[in-house]
Amino acid sequence: MDGAMTPSIDGQGLAALEARLKEDLSHLLYPGKSWVPARTKDGEKIHDVVIIGGGMCGMVAWLALRTGGVDNIRVLDRSPAGFEGPWLNYARMVTLRSPKTLTGPAFGLGPLTFQAWYRAQFGTADWEKLDKIPRPMWMEYLKWYRKALDIPVENEVSVDLVEPEGDLLRLHLSGATSGSILARKLVSATGRDGTGKPNIPGFIGDLPRRLWAHSADEIDFAGLKNKKVAVIGVGASAVDNSAEALEHGAAEVRHLIRRKDMPVVNKMMGIGSYGFTAGYAALSDAWRWRFMQYSFATQTPAPHGSTLRVSCHKNAYFHFGKATTKVEEQGSGVKISFADGTSYLADFLILGTGFVTDPMMRVEFGEAAGQIQLWQDVYTPPASEENADLGRFPYLNPDFTFREKTPGSAPWLSNVYCFNYGATASLGKVSGDVPGVSDGAAWLARDIAAKLYAEDVEAHWQGFLDYDTPELIGDEWVASDLPQEVDA
Repeated sequence: MDGAMTPSIDGQGLAALEARLKEDLSHLLYPGKSWVPARTKDGEKIHDVVIIGGGMCGMVAWLALRTGGVDNIRVLDRSPAGFEGPWLNYARMVTLRSPKTLTGPAFGLGPLTFQAWYRAQFGTADWEKLDKIPRPMWMEYLKWYRKALDIPVENEVSVDLVEPEGDLLRLHLSGATSGSILARKLVSATGRDGTGKPNIPGFIGDLPRRLWAHSADEIDFAGLKNKKVAVIGVGASAVDNSAEALEHGAAEVRHLIRRKDMPVVNKMMGIGSYGFTAGYAALSDAWRWRFMQYSFATQTPAPHGSTLRVSCHKNAYFHFGKATTKVEEQGSGVKISFADGTSYLADFLILGTGFVTDPMMRVEFGEAAGQIQLWQDVYTPPASEENADLGRFPYLNPDFTFREKTPGSAPWLSNVYCFNYGATASLGKVSGDVPGVSDGAAWLARDIAAKLYAEDVEAHWQGFLDYDTPELIGDEWVASDLPQEVDA
């Protein structure tokens, strides 16, 4: 609330906002008191936590840990600075789908919200006029977030392989000054494809790469001018890529949609609440599966504005009941065949087929990827709720860590934290989407801190015994004799 002690920062600029943030952090005694004993192995430094990913999830995880006094952290990201996450890469929507008022990665700090960032620069009147957050502007906000908190993200550094080394993890890197580092805990804050990769349907086969792309690929949309473009799917990424092709002058764009009807209701939006965020992970396997399977089955529709961005073009078409069965090169284009016996000839095909979650696809886990326990290893759903894609999600412990498929096969996986989309089936939407990411980060940091403390309990006990700073120095009281009672 604005008042005499906290004057409004509306229109005062980012310097004023950063000063407010710094003051609020100081009131909260940030950063937290350092308490984790330093460790080395044969003279090599051991990092308490390494975070893979310097985007939204990685940065708020870092903030949560630093708030809790864990400071021996490294944050690594394979992208150049300013290009972390999808926002300036394969994300092609005009605006974010989340409401502008969500607090996102602010971690309970008002000056760290997007709203504060926006109003500090443009004022309340412009804020009231703003409908949704423009996608490039969201990336500008995240860049400021990193700067304002001085988060030490190391860019263009990739983690290529993770291996156990005793009770530690050896991370093999490329792009860093050191070829490998040691860590006690590893947080995988790697986003939408954090435990998988883009979903490439089997029907693509050996179709030449010049004829198709996935929506997560870098696409030369200018090269699609005057071309006939087919887009498989009608989800958000499919629609966004369709709009890009149309806006770059495609002769026509046709959505080829397996479903018979357009999905129109975002079911997860209807049940979003703190109760769902806090309570989902504590539900039984049957209930968790039921919620997520229903969400997958009904499909989240593309946003209203994104769909209009396509349909406003007279050369855009939506074709339902077109389940693709085969694609093949024909002449200079691609022939797409459907289950109903019809076909269509396009110049270029875009797959709006989303991502598939499957830890086996993550090369950094090496052979141990096959030892990660999945939902399909643990839970058999009713016939009416079967879903192979959901079954490939990792079945996580309540603290975000992976579980072994076979006990004793890869115990080091309990030191790897899945703070990305792969955690959705087990823990809910707290490690990827804007609404619950701060709650997820607080949860993650608390559980990492608990493990670190338990592992160092003997050192903490010794510190407890050794602590000898006196609270009293001897001049706070005067000893006296107790008067003796005299018998009557």
